[in-house]
Amino acid sequence: MDILLLLIPLALSLGLLGLAGFLWALRSGQFDDLDGAAQRILFDDDDPPPPPGRNDQTRESSQ
Repeated sequence: MDILLLLIPLALSLGLLGLAGFLWALRSGQFDDLDGAAQRILFDDDDPPPPPGRNDQTRESSQ
């Protein structure tokens, strides 16, 4: 029963330490953009294909 005198304050202090860590992360911007990286991977960074007429001209000039 005497161990409860040690474990209860220890559990409360660990809980407060976790809460302080979470509040610090929240204020420092760790949780600002959760979906940005997940959606950014879906966009293609390649250049769009040229219009159809430009392909014919480049083939003729190379021959």
